Parts: sequence; C-alpha cells; structure tokens
Amino acid sequence: MKVLAAMSGGVDSAVAAARAHDAGHDVTGVHLALSRNPASYRSGARGCCTIEDSNDARRAADVIGIPFYVWDLSERFHADVVEDFMDEYAAGRTPNPCLRCNEKIKFAAVLDRAMALGFDAVVTGHYAVLRQGADGLVELHRSVDAGKDQSYVLGVLDQHQLRHSLFPLGDTPKTQVREEAAVRGLLVADKPDSHDICFVADGDNAGWLREKLGDRAPNHGGAIVDDETGEELGRHEGTYGYTIGQRKGLRIGTPAPDGRPRFVLDIEPVAGTVRVGPRERLAVHGLEGIRPRWCGTEPTRLTGTVQLRAHGAEHRAEVEVSGQGADQRVSVRLLDPAEGIAPGQAVVVYDGSRVVGSATISATHRSPAGASA
Repeated sequence: MKVLAAMSGGVDSAVAAARAHDAGHDVTGVHLALSRNPASYRSGARGCCTIEDSNDARRAADVIGIPFYVWDLSERFHADVVEDFMDEYAAGRTPNPCLRCNEKIKFAAVLDRAMALGFDAVVTGHYAVLRQGADGLVELHRSVDAGKDQSYVLGVLDQHQLRHSLFPLGDTPKTQVREEAAVRGLLVADKPDSHDICFVADGDNAGWLREKLGDRAPNHGGAIVDDETGEELGRHEGTYGYTIGQRKGLRIGTPAPDGRPRFVLDIEPVAGTVRVGPRERLAVHGLEGIRPRWCGTEPTRLTGTVQLRAHGAEHRAEVEVSGQGADQRVSVRLLDPAEGIAPGQAVVVYDGSRVVGSATISATHRSPAGASA
C-alpha cells in the first residue's frame, strides 16, 4: 500500500513509520506544523509543535530512507482544536484537545488530503490494535501495553477512518519500542514522551486562558462558595481557571469548619461562581453523552466498561443509546462510581478490549437516584 506516516518527531511515530516501511509499504513521512508560530508553543520534547520536533522527524525519515514533507495545518488546528479548547473552558466545561485533534486533524484533515493525493492509509505511532471482525468491520482494540494504551483518544474514529489507518505499535510494549529505535539508529530513541497540552506554555492552563480569552472570558472574577452552606470561602480570577474535581489552587483561605479539604463540585460561568465541597460529593454514578461517534455498529444497549479520562481507570457500566442523528443521546449508569467527572470530557465505551465508540459528556449524576450535577 501507499501510506502516509504522520511523524511528530518522537520515538513512537518514527518506529511506526519504520515498521510500515519494513512491511513493504510505499511510505512517505509527513510532519504536521500545527503552530502558527512554533516558538510560541512548547520547546524541547514536551510537545509536538516545535521546530526541533520537525527536525527530529526529518532526521528519522532520512535514517528510514523515506521521502519527507511538512504540512502546514496550523490554521485548521487553531480553528478546530485551540478555539474549541478556549470555548469549552469559557463555558465551564473540560475538553480533551488531544481527542479533538485526532478527530478533526490527524484522521480527518490529514486522511482526507492523503487520500486525495492517492495514499491508501495513514500510519501513526498510537498504541492501539486494529483487528478484522467476524462481521467484516474493522475493530479498534486496546494495546498490549496497558500503561501506554491510547485507544481512548482514538474512540472518535469511524469505520472509514479505521479502514484507512495503521497502528503498528499496538502489539509492543513501549520499552521494546525504544530498544528497537536504538537498534535502528534513530536518534529519538531516548527522547522523552510529550505530555500535557502541546499549545499551552508550561502547562499553566489558567494562565494561558487568562491571556488568550480576554473579553471572551465569561467573567474575570467571582465567589468560591461552599455548596452545602452557601458561605463564600474565597474569590477567584475567572471560572475558566477551574475544573470539576480540582483541589489545588482554590485559595479559599482558612480550612472549612469540619477540617476536610474542599474540591470543585460545580462551575457557573454566567454567575461567576465556583462551588466547592467535600470529596465524597464528587462521586458520579451516571452521566449523559451527546454527539456520539461509533467505531462500528451503533449499539442500543450494552453492559461493558467505560473510560472517562485518557489515562483513567475503567468503570463497569450499563450504556443505553436513544435517538437518531444529531439528536442521538448516550445514557451511562456507572456500576463503579467515578470521581471528578466534568461535562466536556469524553466517555469512551468498551466491550472487553474493543472500542465501541465515544460521546461528549453533557451532564453527570452524583447519586444512584440520578440527581444532576
């Protein structure tokens, strides 16, 4: 096959491209320039938006012996990922920009352009496994390395995208990938993994949002309130700087009368109020999801598991799907309660190791009776 290898400049994408080349595919490497000003994003190996990363990807392509290009997708990335990130936080929700990047950039914009240029598939360094199902559909499964599994952020992919994707690393632990990179002579063998959000300097989400939102911010201050008593415990500089489940940085002054730590329970952007309470009130027993995306056949009811964070635990759950098209909704009853789940995050549904699909969380229920959070 003629395949396009998305090369971030890290070890995983380099080894994935090399394996695709070894498998006999006609491979072309491409680095995605996602920043309109690379110097303004992360430096070093902490992201995938820097000039250094582009150079690392080019050197890896030279070692593998494949053509290499840089595609400027900065405008699309800014519109579909960065702007979405700002809008979601301004609305009091907690988005996952990596998942949105996979949905809108790597497996939409890139795949569309690749196929228009005559490529058959896109290969990436994601840790996930593709299998041919008995029903003829391509199934997305967890990787063998549970600690590196990235099926959660791929839960937005549909059948068309899965049929034109290759994930060569899904059957290999990360330690072996690094060893293989060293044997191949790839200089990125020991390069640290990227982490946090690639376009937020120093990982300071609140500071970055404060600078970028400006007049778009729903508020520039308000009260931090005890959810049970209504007492004002402190002040904040903008609700966009908080997320449900947060404990650090609340600046509520003296401890609560009962001496227990307080966590963010709710965010009200219009009123400018951040509500806090004890940890036990973070427990979520159910949730509602909107804008579902299915990796294969759409389910109606399913007893399986769900994952609610990129590197979070699995929770046993009963899932029910209702409605059609844009009105389709996903209701999840958590048999294993979860803590600190916020609207805007993704719920990814699994049947064993197979990814069924995903949805954006629109509401949570903090009690088995279904009191809405």
